[in-house]
Amino acid sequence: MKSSCDFSVENRGFALGKHMTIEYYDCDAELLADSVRMENVFIEAAKASGATVLGTNFHAFEPQGVSGFVVIAESHFSVHAWPEHDYAAVDIFTCGDSIDFEKAVDTLREGMKAGNVIISGVMNRGIISNNGIERMVPVYEDRTHMYALSWEKRFKDTSAWGLLASVDVYNCDPELIRNADSIKMFARELCEKIEMQRYGDCEVVHFGADKRIAGFSMTQLLETSLLSGHFANESNTAYLDIFSCKYYDPREVAEYAISFFKGDHYRLQVALRR
Repeated sequence: MKSSCDFSVENRGFALGKHMTIEYYDCDAELLADSVRMENVFIEAAKASGATVLGTNFHAFEPQGVSGFVVIAESHFSVHAWPEHDYAAVDIFTCGDSIDFEKAVDTLREGMKAGNVIISGVMNRGIISNNGIERMVPVYEDRTHMYALSWEKRFKDTSAWGLLASVDVYNCDPELIRNADSIKMFARELCEKIEMQRYGDCEVVHFGADKRIAGFSMTQLLETSLLSGHFANESNTAYLDIFSCKYYDPREVAEYAISFFKGDHYRLQVALRR
């Protein structure tokens, strides 16, 4: 892997550390949700880069997501993973010249089965001049204010008319997704949880002569639009969509769905409708 950054000796001064941030897209979602496997991937990458591993700390969040840290003699590797978006944010920091950044980036890509990798930043930390450490003002424009960190803020800032969340819940409990009464209960409880007013009865019908797509389909009209879903018997996957002109939290929907159907991970896609 080649980057636009030139690490050659003749083109750099002296710094106490180098800090790289890497974006990993289209990763294996099941792996991103597994703290043990992620820990193994990062230990392997650290060792492959030439680092000396001193310790690790990886934490699995509920219902999903992993944050982790590998302490190396040269500094650290760290990660936060969003399985619902097949995405992992990675930092590598080193205080020496012995780490092979390219090898680390490639090993992590292979380990997380990433389809796309972008090196989003490379920074020198603690630049040394003749008179000690330079107190430098970063020469870049801070654009962080342009990006909302909550869907509610994004919804309001864009004056969106409606919000559509598509949630895929994998490896659900087969008994729950094959039970029409359970599916109706889910629709009723979800609407109560996100404060949506149901309109009419929840319809649950079994479709699919083809084994690959066979399963229950569900629709529940809302005063603000529609909740729908299909439950695939062959893969034990629940495919849910909720569209509303009234704001709701997409992550709350996804987390309730994975809890109710006892899945092991989910994917979430959100679209604002204008």
